[in-house]
Amino acid sequence: MQSGQAAVEAALTLPLTVFLILGTLQLFLLLQARVLTEYAAFRAVRTGSVKYGDCEAMTHAAIAALLPSFSRTDSPSALGASFRAHREDRYKPQLDMGFNGTIVWVTRESPRLSTLSATEEEDFDDPARYQSVEDVTRLEARIVFWYPLRIPFADWVLTRMFLAHMGLRDYSAADPLQPVHTAAWTQGVNAFSLETAIRQELLERIERKEYVFPLQATHVMRMMTPPRPQYFATQNCPPTPETL
Repeated sequence: MQSGQAAVEAALTLPLTVFLILGTLQLFLLLQARVLTEYAAFRAVRTGSVKYGDCEAMTHAAIAALLPSFSRTDSPSALGASFRAHREDRYKPQLDMGFNGTIVWVTRESPRLSTLSATEEEDFDDPARYQSVEDVTRLEARIVFWYPLRIPFADWVLTRMFLAHMGLRDYSAADPLQPVHTAAWTQGVNAFSLETAIRQELLERIERKEYVFPLQATHVMRMMTPPRPQYFATQNCPPTPETL
């Protein structure tokens, strides 16, 4: 009788215990990715400021900064191999636990093509151009890192919690943490909204069972080189949607 009661109690508490362990690990990895996202935004803007606002260079700088959060970087050769595999800004299913899709979106808030003058390069270093602080050309960019949640079970549970908190999808099936109960994870008063492009991309990836979380960071820096119009044919760096 006692052994049967112990088995029932273990069955009821095991999912929660497992989640506490795996969920804590996943949240710590998410925190690490958040810090790297801030650093990646800095590296992208720093690179763009000295390379005329070149999108490709900015994207590569962001990817290189983010690699430790999802790929091997424990040796120079591993770092090089990881960057070569991901330099096209896409996850590789065979290397990244089945994840696919874009790694990072880079959107440039400023400068804008409409504000660039035809003589931008000629007078960029002309002191007479700068009558006030506002005349300085700044590169401001925001990145969206599609961070892959890679801890089994925790990824599934946390994703449903995140979706409910973001007001994207309710979850009212069996509670994975307490199987005898029905979950009531719904949009609450503290729910926050996501931009349409991010919301759609997130839902599409989750439908494919690719559990990701969109981490965002912004950085701004004075440009050390004049922005070249050919690098601003689109305001956002492909494949970032222009609606972002």
